[in-house]
Amino acid sequence: MTDDSIIYKDQSYKIIGACMAVHRELGCGFLEAVYQEALEEEFKCRNIPYVREESMAIFYKGKVLHKKYIADFICYHGIIVEIKALSELNSVHKSQLINYLKVTKLKLGLLVNFGQGSLESKRVINKN
Repeated sequence: MTDDSIIYKDQSYKIIGACMAVHRELGCGFLEAVYQEALEEEFKCRNIPYVREESMAIFYKGKVLHKKYIADFICYHGIIVEIKALSELNSVHKSQLINYLKVTKLKLGLLVNFGQGSLESKRVINKN
């Protein structure tokens, strides 16, 4: 994959930069909600367009389910940012984000973990 073929390259870079700034300031050890609020402030400072806690319908066999998916953030009208504050990420967290991408039909998700000494982030692509 060439550097030019990376989807939302510049936008992803800006989002991860904002996450790094929050992690530098707060470190690890807080609840997910604290990082979410701090990240919202950082997005505002950096003029990153976002929607916080957007409720999205989930369909099953053409019918809307009562349970909704609530995204931590959707940035640039197309990137899901899923925040965690865990000692480690595992395949379940990535699978969760893949399902969110399928439901929303968005192409890119960023899984960001503030729960370690260094910020951990993963790009997840919706291949459907």
